[in-house]
Amino acid sequence: MKMDQKSQWGSIFTFILAMIGLTIGIGNIWRFSYVLYSNGGGSFFIPYVIAILVMGIPFLILEYGLGFSVKKSFSSLMNSIRPEFEIVAWMLVLFVFVVVIYYMIILGWDFAYLLNSFTFGWGNDPSLFFTSYVGGSSNLASATTIILPTLICTLTLWVVFWVISIRGVDKGIGRISTVLIPLLFTIMILIFIYSFTLPGFDVGVATLLTPDWSALFNVNVWLAAFGQTIFSLSIGQAMVYTYASYLPKNSKLVDEVLFVVIANSLYEIFIAFGVFSILGYMSLTSSIPMNELISEGTGLIFIIFPQIFNSMGLMGHVIAPLLFLSILFAGFTSSFALFEPLLSSLCDKFGWSRKKGVTTLVIVACIGTVFYSTGISSYLVEIVDEFVNNFGILILIGIQAIIFGWFYGVEKVIPVLNEFSTFKVGKTWAFTLNYLLPVLLIVMWVFGLVKLFNDANSLKIAVDIIITVIVVGLSVLFTKMDAKNT
Repeated sequence: MKMDQKSQWGSIFTFILAMIGLTIGIGNIWRFSYVLYSNGGGSFFIPYVIAILVMGIPFLILEYGLGFSVKKSFSSLMNSIRPEFEIVAWMLVLFVFVVVIYYMIILGWDFAYLLNSFTFGWGNDPSLFFTSYVGGSSNLASATTIILPTLICTLTLWVVFWVISIRGVDKGIGRISTVLIPLLFTIMILIFIYSFTLPGFDVGVATLLTPDWSALFNVNVWLAAFGQTIFSLSIGQAMVYTYASYLPKNSKLVDEVLFVVIANSLYEIFIAFGVFSILGYMSLTSSIPMNELISEGTGLIFIIFPQIFNSMGLMGHVIAPLLFLSILFAGFTSSFALFEPLLSSLCDKFGWSRKKGVTTLVIVACIGTVFYSTGISSYLVEIVDEFVNNFGILILIGIQAIIFGWFYGVEKVIPVLNEFSTFKVGKTWAFTLNYLLPVLLIVMWVFGLVKLFNDANSLKIAVDIIITVIVVGLSVLFTKMDAKNT
């Protein structure tokens, strides 16, 4: 029996909130502002908007239409197009599952910081606190030690995740999304408004938005825009497809795509303003130049921001918990989406109940959590994240575009998409998917591959090989195994 064969979102509103939760993740908070600043500032909005129009919206519309009309797991869809394509589906959903394991580790770091944010438990040296008690370092001698706060916090989150996920799509993921997403937006609006009251906020915003028009002639800036679109909107990773397969009838598919894209883009732009307003405040009060404060990822959230909170006095004790709580909410809603494609495919092919599938995968993820909780936690996350996104997922998205455009025929989905939608799609949309997107994605993959091998060392190569062997081996196994579904 198919998992959740009779399940669907209780309402379009619940689905939209779940989709916003899927697209809005920790990357919107700690990645977009840095990408915007380092790729031309205000001028970056031109390639950013073009990337959304050319890649983000067309591919999301396709995933909505396929999920809504086919209502199969991703592996079943690929098998129905051609049996030999099923292995592509398994490789993609397995790579996405690898992402959710280290994604939850990052949320474990955030949870540890949330618990310490009320008393500023990170002390006067947040960098030392992070390397000693949370994320570790790149010192391979620390690989045999376990960072207990990270392990305990992450396993706690996995228990909460299991409790919610086994309840199903609407009662579990849907209900938590209807609570967390409004809270997330409320918290971030409060932080945004407060950031604009800080002295020096105008310096930060000006630094962010000052345009570098010459950047528009740099191919890497355009690749960064398209990469940000893939990363931010989670396109081509079977998550949107899987969520859309639970949609009820009479859905305005194209309208819903546009709403989600606009909400996601506005969110990350406002977050960027808030981040740079706070950085401008620190630059003014500490006399540290802005370019020395600007960072992305763990450096921004877990080192720079705690330093800023330390200088804020009483308000720091209010803003810090709100920030780390918002990161937890944003990441947690995204983690359900990352988890769902492999769960759906396993339950669909092998006839597992949802509870059995969730329990099995959570146990596997908890075992993986132990490896990521060592003294090289953050370094290992960095290695895996770079390989999975720049090599594995990106090329599989390109292969998907070719399969859907040249073998399945995206034109088949147009009547379904246009039936109830206010905004219609047609030949231009089909041309973009059939010809433009495959070329763009493969070019991006080549650039990412070159960067990957240029930066490689023995540990990175070893980790990359291990992940590849596991993903390819399991994909071959799952493809060859007989389906238990009838």
